[in-house]
Amino acid sequence: MSNQSSKITTIVGAQWGDEGKGKITDFFAGESDFVVRFHGGNNAGHTVIVDDNTYKLHLIPSGVVYGKPVSVIGNGVVVDPKVLLDEIKYIKDKGVDPKLIISDRAHVIMPYHISLDNALSNHQGKLAAGSTGKGIAPVYADKMFRNGIRMIDLLEPNVFEEKLKKGYLFSKKIIEGAFLQKFEIPIQKILKDYLRYGKELSYYICDTSVELYDAYQNGKSILFEGAQGISLDVDHGIYPFTTSSNTATGHISTGTGVTFR
Repeated sequence: MSNQSSKITTIVGAQWGDEGKGKITDFFAGESDFVVRFHGGNNAGHTVIVDDNTYKLHLIPSGVVYGKPVSVIGNGVVVDPKVLLDEIKYIKDKGVDPKLIISDRAHVIMPYHISLDNALSNHQGKLAAGSTGKGIAPVYADKMFRNGIRMIDLLEPNVFEEKLKKGYLFSKKIIEGAFLQKFEIPIQKILKDYLRYGKELSYYICDTSVELYDAYQNGKSILFEGAQGISLDVDHGIYPFTTSSNTATGHISTGTGVTFR
């Protein structure tokens, strides 16, 4: 049975991003119990100003700066773990102890995704749809190819090594064979670095869908923080000049694993 006293608020951009969502999110976040990202990656950012302190965030939900809300990175988000660790350090250095949880099902941006992203953009030239070069499109593509690596895999060395070999060789062949560019980062370096990232992030990784479902059942207020804008939605935007994820509210359930009625 759903607890109908739960307050669900969604903030999405109605255009192409940069509509001022951060300011509106800022207004609601301080009074929310949970603030949730459900799509995209570090290819978009929000700026939040609290008590004359400015915070520039790309992965962690904006509510983190208030202390009260639990910040949730849902399974629909793609995560560059190094960027995330840098962002955690950034807010800690500003005196904020993040109440953060990360979906164990969120897919991981790997170095070969970034190289493939840049190789593809260079190949397409003026015909390119536009990219931030952060590896967003290739990681979503690998998700569909079933070559993806998820956050939970970083906590299982043997599983991660097996999946890394598959994804690494697949992307390396495309980068070097199709685009005639070099990808020279050794697989053992990636293995070592990403196992370390996983260890450092292990405290935050969990089944976020369970946490959100329990929050909803217990009448908590939940704020969903969209990135970019509806016109960039890969299905409903100005295709092909879109991002690689669904930015509209309809993606909340698939991007979090919970249906809110």
